Amino acid sequence: MVKASCSRVVAVSLLTSAIIGFGVESSRADAAKGKGIFESKKCGGACHDTQGPATEKTFEDQLKKKGPELWYAGNKFKKEWLIEKKNAGNHPKLGKDEAGAVTDYLMTLTSKDVEAGVIQAKKNPQGKLAFEKKQACQACHQIEKTGKVIGGLVAPSLVKAGERLQGDWIYAYLKKPKVFKPVKRMPIYEGYLSDVDMKNIAAHVASF
Repeated sequence: MVKASCSRVVAVSLLTSAIIGFGVESSRADAAKGKGIFESKKCGGACHDTQGPATEKTFEDQLKKKGPELWYAGNKFKKEWLIEKKNAGNHPKLGKDEAGAVTDYLMTLTSKDVEAGVIQAKKNPQGKLAFEKKQACQACHQIEKTGKVIGGLVAPSLVKAGERLQGDWIYAYLKKPKVFKPVKRMPIYEGYLSDVDMKNIAAHVASF
C-alpha cells in the first residue's frame, strides 16, 4: 500500500511538472509569435520603443515619438486591459488571437527598476490625502469622484487607472520618474514626498 501510494504521488508530481512545463513553453511560444506579429506590423522602431532605457533629452525628442514607449509595458499595464484595448487611430487591426499573442510579448518587456509585489491596490485614506490635498494631483490629472469626472487636462487621465495600471509601476514611477520619463513636467517627488506617501498614493491610484 505504501509503495502504491508513493507511486501515485510520484505520478501526480510528474504530471503536474509536465503541465507547468507545458504552460511555460506555451507562454514562451505565444510571446515569440506576438513579437513576430508586432514586428511584422511595424509597431516598433518609429512608433513604439521596446528597448530601454529611455534616451530622450528634450521635449522635442519626446514629441518626435509617434507612440508611447513600451519597453516596460509588462510592468506598467495589466494584461487583461491590454488584451481588451480597442484599436485607436492608425494602429494596425489585430484579430483576437493576434492581440493575445502580442499581449503575451508585451508582458515580457519589463524594467529592473520595478519591484513586483510591493503595492496592493486598495482604498487608502492616507494616499487619498496625499494625492488630493498635499499634492493636488487632480489639478493636472482627471479623476472620477462621486460619479463625476473632475480635474485637469494637462496630464494623462487617471480615470479608472486601476483597470490598466499596475500599482508597483505607479510607485516606481513616483520614486524614479527619470528612468521612465527623463523629460516631463510632472514634479520630482523623491526627497520631497516620503516613501510611505508614495506607496500610499500608488495604492490609492491603483484602486481607481
